[in-house]
Amino acid sequence: MTNQPDHACQHFKITSPGEINALDLLASHSGLSKQLLKDYAQKGAVWIERTLSSQKSKPERLRRLKKEVPAGQVLDFYYNPLLLEQQPQAPTLIADFESYSVWIKPRGMLSQGSKWADHTALYRWIEMHYQPNNQLRQAWIVHRLDRATHGLMLIAHSKKMANSLSRAFENNQVHKVYQAMVWGHYPADPQTIRHPIDDKPAVSHVSRLNYDAKQNISHLQIAIETGRKHQIRSHLSASGYPIVGDRLYGELEKDHQLCPMPDLQLTAYQLCLQCPIDDKQKCFTLQDNQLDLIVLNE
Repeated sequence: MTNQPDHACQHFKITSPGEINALDLLASHSGLSKQLLKDYAQKGAVWIERTLSSQKSKPERLRRLKKEVPAGQVLDFYYNPLLLEQQPQAPTLIADFESYSVWIKPRGMLSQGSKWADHTALYRWIEMHYQPNNQLRQAWIVHRLDRATHGLMLIAHSKKMANSLSRAFENNQVHKVYQAMVWGHYPADPQTIRHPIDDKPAVSHVSRLNYDAKQNISHLQIAIETGRKHQIRSHLSASGYPIVGDRLYGELEKDHQLCPMPDLQLTAYQLCLQCPIDDKQKCFTLQDNQLDLIVLNE
């Protein structure tokens, strides 16, 4: 392992030789400045393997490097300079109920981070940048959107609320509606797609909102009963109407006809749930100017 960092990804696995400050230990092995290391730790690139008696516990992120690391304890530093320097587009706050909040996640922002960093993920962006009344707030994800998908997400601000909202999603008590632009003239009558995904039931209800004959693009609304991975993208593609800009299930040749070539044209448009705080039904719906979808000709 070189001590001179470059633009390549590197994994520094460091065993403490004795009681030493985490910052000093990382600086001596990585060759990076202490200021950069502090920044990268806040962005989630540093992990520590804490030990309980003779057993190792699950590694966890080490955000603050003032900690003294005892002999034999292991630090992992996942150094990806290009990722660590990324600055994601800011999400938009829709509603704040203190114990949970509702946000618009922009395209390109992750729902959760990786071992290399998490500052580009929605929950960590909120922890780092959203401080009502100058108070830091922890954030937990309770559901996910694909990185390329735009739209509404719930964020919990306590473990108790995270558990409550997670159960609501698991029990299909949260109603989600999406909008998408797809290639082709989708049928005027509402359709229900029941193609299993990974051998599990998956149900999507699809309605056409508009059709642009010149571009041969349909504007759809999709309500899902299940939340399988890539469900809407897979269902629409299998039905012969791939989502515009879908790099995985779509038709790149057609996408290249549009200038500029669009990102995935899928937006989480509406989210409804029984509020865990007041037990009232709450629905959050994006306005037309918040959909971030291409505009069709009337």
